Amino acid sequence: MYDSYTDRIFSINGESNNASVVDPNTLQQVGTVALGGAPEFAVSDGKGLIYNNLEDKNSLNVIDAKTLKVIKNYPLAPGGGPTGLALDEKNRRAFSVCRQNKGMEVVDINNGKVIATIPIGAGVDAVAYDPETKLIFCSNGDATTTIIKQESADKYSVIQTLATQNRAKTMALDAKTHKIYLSVATYETGTRKVVPNTFKVLVYKLQ
Repeated sequence: MYDSYTDRIFSINGESNNASVVDPNTLQQVGTVALGGAPEFAVSDGKGLIYNNLEDKNSLNVIDAKTLKVIKNYPLAPGGGPTGLALDEKNRRAFSVCRQNKGMEVVDINNGKVIATIPIGAGVDAVAYDPETKLIFCSNGDATTTIIKQESADKYSVIQTLATQNRAKTMALDAKTHKIYLSVATYETGTRKVVPNTFKVLVYKLQ
């Protein structure tokens, strides 16, 4: 992920429990952040802080982008197995999607308090927040994307369970067009082996 505040790229390394920090101007590694657990997605607030899910610790790190240190760690209970992470900068809310409890945890990043848990599908991977439409998209491996409406900073409701494709859990949002993109392929039954020539990108837009 790119952090505009420091003009650095942070590579989140799941197997070494750290992040590599790269200067994109020199293409050199300029630092390492010890994360204290198995990291998943990370997001920047563009103001010097980076938030990062720890999947094995069921918690959310707060990283100082300049000192490259974890300065806070917030528990995500009742959430467990957090993967995707998105940020509402205006309302200072983080959206952490969790596999174990099939829930999206809404976190007040001012104090780390979990203020709501919203039910989502199974096998979630990514989450994206559209600040214009106030929609949150949670892409799940069970062939669904859960779409949540942000009614206020502390109030949320599921408005649609979008049918996608099995294992279509990697997602990107275009906040200008409000389209979401999910990459997926067909797998041989009961395996993780991809059927050749089945890769595709699913595109969905607002009606």
